[in-house]
This record gives sequence, structure tokens and C-alpha cells, in this order.
Amino acid sequence: MPGTKYTDKQERKADHIEKSYKKKGVSKDEAEARAWATVNKQDGGGKKPGGSGRKGPADAKKTAPKAKASPYAKKAPTSDKKNRPAKSAPAKSTSIKKN
Repeated sequence: MPGTKYTDKQERKADHIEKSYKKKGVSKDEAEARAWATVNKQDGGGKKPGGSGRKGPADAKKTAPKAKASPYAKKAPTSDKKNRPAKSAPAKSTSIKKN
């Protein structure tokens, strides 16, 4: 199709999916709509501009690398339940109330 916004591979994929839906008894219009919805979901839509500087879905999720800790930095003590002393019951108050 001249002027289409989909690649040849995407069109072949949509055609194959459409035929599969028709084989299952789905109407022609519904099969075509489902096929293109599937292609759009899998490939992210039609043709995309290429070239350097274009960020893809995988690049958008990348974050800056974390800074390494200095080898001279003090390490915080770890709180480990095995090494903690057992909690004791709170002391009862022995104060006498005055009237």
C-alpha cells in the first residue's frame, strides 16, 4: 500500500492474524480490527523514525548509574534479629497517687 504508515512486515503480520481470526468465525471487520490492534500493541504502532538520538522503550527506563561507595566510608551496623538482646517487659510504675 503506497503511503501506509506500517512496514511490509507489520502488514504481513496483520494479514496472518486476520486470517486466523476469520478461521475462528470472527467477522471480517472485527478480525481486521483485532489484527491491527494486535500489531500496534506488539510493535508499538506504525513506522518509527530511525537514527541516532531516538530513544526506544528500553532506553526510556534506564536510570543513571549509582555512585560507588568510597572504600574508606564507614559501614552502618546491620540490625540483625539474631544479635539483638531480648526485649524485657516494661517496668511497672510504683508512684503513689496523692489526693
